[in-house]
Amino acid sequence: MKRITLISSLLIIGFLNPLQAQFTQVELFSGFDKTDFTVFSSYSITKSQTLSLNTLAFFQKFKQENEAFDEVGVQPTLFWNITKNIAIGPSIYYNSFAGFSERLSAKYAFKNSRLLLVLIPTVAYSEQINTSYVEAFLQIQYNKPINDHISIWLNGQYLTIWDQFKTHSRSYQQWRVGVSFDDVQVGIGLDMDQYGLKPINKTSFGLYYRLTI
Repeated sequence: MKRITLISSLLIIGFLNPLQAQFTQVELFSGFDKTDFTVFSSYSITKSQTLSLNTLAFFQKFKQENEAFDEVGVQPTLFWNITKNIAIGPSIYYNSFAGFSERLSAKYAFKNSRLLLVLIPTVAYSEQINTSYVEAFLQIQYNKPINDHISIWLNGQYLTIWDQFKTHSRSYQQWRVGVSFDDVQVGIGLDMDQYGLKPINKTSFGLYYRLTI
């Protein structure tokens, strides 16, 4: 099955605080059907913060009867920040199923004190399955401060991937509702995954823990 996957629990693209010059974020999602562990780091490599290196590593483990969907992935991305809201950059992505792929992404990010919106369209080429694909990622986060240390969070992340720009390969929708205590966030989550041309659907409800360093 042609499957090229990005786990974004995070997150993942790590825009919870894009004003930080450098940070590392760790998230664990554990449900009845699967467990995700994701680490994301972002470091500015120029004093002006024009260039930044983002690195993603993740591990996804399903329960035994669905272990064929288990995945491991690593992806370093070099972003050039054209403006405050727009960036572009190349990356190399390794996935335990799809092998290596070369990618070029554009990023639009909007952030104020309560709302975060990130949109990332990507074009890529997979070496292992010898095909091009297009990907769209959307992240929306809203927080409601209770006091200086505690906030309520609503998070949504959505991904869709199409091989050769026309054949569905992979999609997911992730929802998180939680409470943050300074740099720690905990709550409940729902993951809905779709695989393949005639989508195989996997749904998992569970808990998540997120730490930003």
